[in-house]
Amino acid sequence: MSAAAVRVAGHFGEFLQGRIGPGGPVALVTLPCPVLAVTARHVPGPGLAVHGAGQMLLGPARARRLLTALRCRLNGRVMLRATMPAGGGAGASTAALVALARLAGARSGPHDLARACVATEGASDPLMFDVPERLLWASRRAVVLDRLPPLPALDVVGGFYGPHRRTEARDMDFPDIADLIAPWRAAAEAGDGAAVAALAAESARRTLALRGPEGDPTEALARATGAAGFVIAHTGSARALLFRRGDMPEDIAATLRRAGLRGNVRFEVGGKG
Repeated sequence: MSAAAVRVAGHFGEFLQGRIGPGGPVALVTLPCPVLAVTARHVPGPGLAVHGAGQMLLGPARARRLLTALRCRLNGRVMLRATMPAGGGAGASTAALVALARLAGARSGPHDLARACVATEGASDPLMFDVPERLLWASRRAVVLDRLPPLPALDVVGGFYGPHRRTEARDMDFPDIADLIAPWRAAAEAGDGAAVAALAAESARRTLALRGPEGDPTEALARATGAAGFVIAHTGSARALLFRRGDMPEDIAATLRRAGLRGNVRFEVGGKG
């Protein structure tokens, strides 16, 4: 029997996340993370068994709900492995669903796949899209609210702080970020990485003020290291600093570890037009 394998990259928190106006939808602009991913292998056989290497990424019931929503079938063993923690705010759950859909040969486009993910677990990151960072994404509705310009070049470094926390689809307790969308578009169109990073920091600051945790070190780390801004997982433990390309200090990983950030990651985004 031959085995098939796929890899689905995650994200690392959100540049922006919050309500679009009072009573409006929860929406986000994701921070894609090419270095964290879910990999999935499928070995054909009878029945359907899903193994998550102890990470509880995707149980059989959710797997069947997704396949039913996509009108797909998959028999055999599916083995999932994530390089990000579940509840870290790095997309492990959505990436596992997307990986399963691809193993099953789903022919649905990204919009249909996103709707199936939301039908399965109530919320979805936009990881099924080619350039998810260019979407203003309503994560509980699987709707693209707006399309955004390319990101300017940024260097990202971060880790996980505090307890992991899985997304609760009914959680709507987020600050209003409607006023940040037009400045985000203008900053991205201008290729202004410092302005983009500052807007991400403002979104994170609003969420931390509303949702905590108290004593979060990310903003202080940004000031101490000369970062242009910072990012948090608005639900989850991912924390990151944003630097204009080439400005990141060489010894920054040790600084993050001393502040309590675990699982250091470093990657680049944007700057490709």
